[in-house]
Amino acid sequence: MITREQISTVLDHPVHDTDGNKIGDAKHVFLDDATGQPEWVSVKTGLFGTSESFVPIHDASIVEDHLEVHYAKDKVKNAPNVDVDAGGHLSEDEEHRLYEHYGIDWDTAWQQANQPGTAGRARRDTETTTGMGISAEAAGDDAMTRSEEQMHVGTERQEVGRARLRKYVVTEEVQQTVPVRHEEVRVVREPVTEANRDEATAGPDISEAEHEVTLHAERPVVETKAEPVERVRLTTDERTEEETVTGEIRKERIEADETEDKRQP
Repeated sequence: MITREQISTVLDHPVHDTDGNKIGDAKHVFLDDATGQPEWVSVKTGLFGTSESFVPIHDASIVEDHLEVHYAKDKVKNAPNVDVDAGGHLSEDEEHRLYEHYGIDWDTAWQQANQPGTAGRARRDTETTTGMGISAEAAGDDAMTRSEEQMHVGTERQEVGRARLRKYVVTEEVQQTVPVRHEEVRVVREPVTEANRDEATAGPDISEAEHEVTLHAERPVVETKAEPVERVRLTTDERTEEETVTGEIRKERIEADETEDKRQP
């Protein structure tokens, strides 16, 4: 549960859901008129903080440097729109719609707020704190609270480009040397000997004759076949770079003015 003393550690600080997702930054804290305790926090959401959503704070907790609420990021961002500047109060209808959105029983909450000893108001209007907390002057203290803005820089992931793989076909000329064989005619003359005399005299003594030999030669034959050679995929590598962010913050200064009393005793 968030107390009034913890409001200063809530405003302008990140708000996360229970899964660790950042919802936005806390801008206003609304107090219950009956109990005086923080009841709602408005959260700036959207890419540039252009939207403001309400989320119950009574069961929230402060974790390190952020506020953690018990509702999912999408649930908070889809909460009913409420005019934050409309008099600093939520109307009964606005609060009723918020209770219904977050599944909180309206009658039970109303009865708890109107127990004996409370203000007993039937309409649970709330008031907003516009500073970094409840001021000391309002509490009857003679001290003055000095506040200053702090710059909190975060990062958000954005799409900056796309990359794709595209496969296409190109034709290129290649050369390869291959040995080819061919036949050539060679006349072989051998003398007649006792070993081949019978074959030499088998024909007529004097005659004309022809003998034909078929010549063969090899020719290159080209055949192409698709073969897988590698696999290509896209992957991403994350690089971290240092980037300087410049902003303006406001600080309060306190000076003392002394007035000399010139009256003589």
